[in-house]
Amino acid sequence: MDANSYKTKSINKASVKKEWFVIDAEDQILGRFASKVANILRGKHKTYFTPNADCGDNVIILNADKIRFTGKKMDEKEYVFYSGYPGGQRWESAKSLLERRPTYVVEHAIDGMLPNNKLGREIFRNLYVYTGTEHPHSAQQPKPLKF
Repeated sequence: MDANSYKTKSINKASVKKEWFVIDAEDQILGRFASKVANILRGKHKTYFTPNADCGDNVIILNADKIRFTGKKMDEKEYVFYSGYPGGQRWESAKSLLERRPTYVVEHAIDGMLPNNKLGREIFRNLYVYTGTEHPHSAQQPKPLKF
């Protein structure tokens, strides 16, 4: 056997083939949905996945306001916001936050499943979340993706 045929390919930003996917979040469970989207953003579904490079795809999420929580999370789950000032800590339930800022709930769940470093912040820029069924990325010809 030729040992040269087993060389591990290391991908960089120039050699990555990025695709665009559009995903409908209607009636999806938030945590399971977010973990699948995070894998696509990270590029773990590709054969040439490189952990230190942004080799993932661009993802467009529609109907973020129709995402589901299981159990009592809709009423009991709390999101914490802190302004940095004394007494500036605020709590908000998932139900009220989903009504007020539905895209934040989905973005927060996916962001928590990405690496907490420069690469994770760069990967997060490939995510686009919208509340309705319309999006301004039709020129990229995104492929529909179902889970």
